[in-house]
Amino acid sequence: MSAILAELEQQARALPPEERARLAEMLLESLRDTSLSEIENEWEKEIARRVAAYESGEGQIHPAEDVFAEARRIAQ
Repeated sequence: MSAILAELEQQARALPPEERARLAEMLLESLRDTSLSEIENEWEKEIARRVAAYESGEGQIHPAEDVFAEARRIAQ
């Protein structure tokens, strides 16, 4: 590990937990091709599309009990 990296790690560890978490998010975001805000924006569009489909009766609806039962089945 380079000296500068060791120094940065030491300084980062001295930060309060909330600031360390934010720093981690910023570093991870710097590795992505798509920014986190772009991803969140696309999810907001998808949520709006699904809500509109549900409200218009176009979306498929599955009872929660069925969904959880299927998830349990898959997890086994």
